[in-house]
Amino acid sequence: MKILLLEPYCGGSHRAWAEGYAAHSRHDVTLLTLPARFWKWRMQGGALTLAEQSRALDSPPDLILASDMFNLPAFLGLTRDLFANVPAALYCHENQLTYPFPPDEKRDLTYGMINWLSMLAADRVFFNSRFHLVDWFDELPRLLKHFPDHTHVHRIAEVRDKSTVLPVGCDLRRFDQLSMANEQFPITKPPLILWNQRWEYDKAPETFFRALYRLAEEGIDFRVALAGQSYRQTAPEFEAARERLGARVSHFGQAGQAQYGPLLHRADVVVSTAIHEFFGVAIVEAVYCGCFPVLPQRLTYPELVPPQYHEVCLYEDFEGLLARLRWSLAHPSQARALAVELHSAVACFDWAEMGPRYDDALSELAATG
Repeated sequence: MKILLLEPYCGGSHRAWAEGYAAHSRHDVTLLTLPARFWKWRMQGGALTLAEQSRALDSPPDLILASDMFNLPAFLGLTRDLFANVPAALYCHENQLTYPFPPDEKRDLTYGMINWLSMLAADRVFFNSRFHLVDWFDELPRLLKHFPDHTHVHRIAEVRDKSTVLPVGCDLRRFDQLSMANEQFPITKPPLILWNQRWEYDKAPETFFRALYRLAEEGIDFRVALAGQSYRQTAPEFEAARERLGARVSHFGQAGQAQYGPLLHRADVVVSTAIHEFFGVAIVEAVYCGCFPVLPQRLTYPELVPPQYHEVCLYEDFEGLLARLRWSLAHPSQARALAVELHSAVACFDWAEMGPRYDDALSELAATG
């Protein structure tokens, strides 16, 4: 089967998803992409650019798979002479309706409407987590009721019926060349806390640093690696932490490909303080490599961690975060043993497992679409 995968914002996790599926699919996957910049313009104008590019294809695909950073109905309208009978699926990494904005920014409903219209135009809608699916459909009626008439609230059930969860595939086995054997990556002294997420507002790094400052004031011994990508010219809260924590900071800045895997294996604890997370690739990677996770009891995290580990890994408030950090730092051997158990819980997200799931779901759509 020939699949045309459309990703107008091809960078970071979006690029890893698109290229990862193309590399692990049994189908013939062709990528049409644009660079990951000007996200609003990609959602507005990307459909026209990729519609023009699609005219150079040798033959029409059997199925179209588009990411959520895309105006799918505009693309289908612009290519109706080429793809009139080709079924289309939409993959939702995130959405523009519930993504949290800083207090000084106002949400533009235009982009939430592009998401909604794309879902209506798609034959199947895939969400990367159950939390994401529920979060979207909980907020959607409020968006539609915002408008004066012809709100089409009655169409919600139709879209919900064609929506399902299909987790993100991750290239986890690339870390396997670095053995997880404790003799190669022993428990470090002092323990190493890892931040490997984006240096952005929605990850709430200020809460993370507030917890580290408390631990330091209590005299608890630890080191911290501040990895992850920053899209800002400056990250003042990270610079302040680097100065305040001093020699405790063993790594600062985005880790390169050669550094990243060894860093995950050396780290003992990975922490999230996010206020927004629809999947959590960075956390999955860290847990796969043996990090003990300390995560919020909300968002997508209860899906990533099996229920029997929720009490020890997931926190409900700041004091709960501190309590789990104190325990993991005071009991490194027990934390490492739990992390080893959790390895198998996240291994299912590797593309070796997820590739066939994507292939089967898209084959079924092509057969019935």
